[in-house]
Amino acid sequence: MPSRSARQSAGGPAKKKKITSLHSADESRSLVIITGLSGSGKLSALKAFEDMGYYAVDNMPIELVPRFADLIGESTTTTRAALVVDVREGSGLERFPQMLKHIRHILPAKVIYLEASEAVLLRRFSETRRPHPLGRQERVASAIQTERKLLDPIRNVADIIIDTSNFNVHELRSYIQDKFAGTGGGKELLISSLSFGYKNGLPLEADLVFDVRFLPNPHFIPEFRPLTGKHPKLVEYLRKFPQTREFLDQVTKLLLYLLPHYIHEGKSYLTIAFGCTGGQHRSVMIAEEISKRLEKEGYRVKTAHRDMPR
Repeated sequence: MPSRSARQSAGGPAKKKKITSLHSADESRSLVIITGLSGSGKLSALKAFEDMGYYAVDNMPIELVPRFADLIGESTTTTRAALVVDVREGSGLERFPQMLKHIRHILPAKVIYLEASEAVLLRRFSETRRPHPLGRQERVASAIQTERKLLDPIRNVADIIIDTSNFNVHELRSYIQDKFAGTGGGKELLISSLSFGYKNGLPLEADLVFDVRFLPNPHFIPEFRPLTGKHPKLVEYLRKFPQTREFLDQVTKLLLYLLPHYIHEGKSYLTIAFGCTGGQHRSVMIAEEISKRLEKEGYRVKTAHRDMPR
């Protein structure tokens, strides 16, 4: 077995353990393995676990992971650990799924896979001016595509997949801490209420999309044209229409029905998108209002406006 040979090469012959099922693992201990695309926030996630008291290790060679799990399982001082495994391991990533089965016989282990859209990853590499780990020889866009293929075996066995496209560093760390520190009050789902303009295309990250172009368009009123859906005058204008109020009530009712089911199925984030023609007036107002309503119900919501003028 690959995991057996990996353990022997890392720390000598493996000790025999009388374990017959996953239920034999020590439930008082835990290992979190963080992986995913370069630029998706793996180090920020690792830092969040470190802040929660986890023993944190970055870029551990994959051959050492089973031996590390053994040490955590036997340690009298360290019972929780988090480590990062990424594309720098190269061809060794293919052995990870089988290795994970072995690790879970030793202690409970969760795999968190972080990813983001190609556009966001390209922007992050451009902002940091850091080369992609796969090297300087190929373009970053090509390196990202290659990395996705190399990490696919790990993504397929991940317990939690987090798209960090709409997260900043602080939001990602807050999400990780809420999810794993048990402070979410049963509503660990992070909701993004997103406005957009159809003229610029659908947002690829959207889980639910609502078209609000049926509402009266403030663009054709000179007084409202330079404003956005966050301006009190424009909000008041849109609210006076019965279809606006009814739409908000019906969508809120639908979401309050759906969200507990998403949580029950283990969904960690949900993007609800509202689109109008330009993404400046109607969709912005609706996204803001839905955020407020869901927050009143105890959900964690962030609001984003993709096409609203900054």
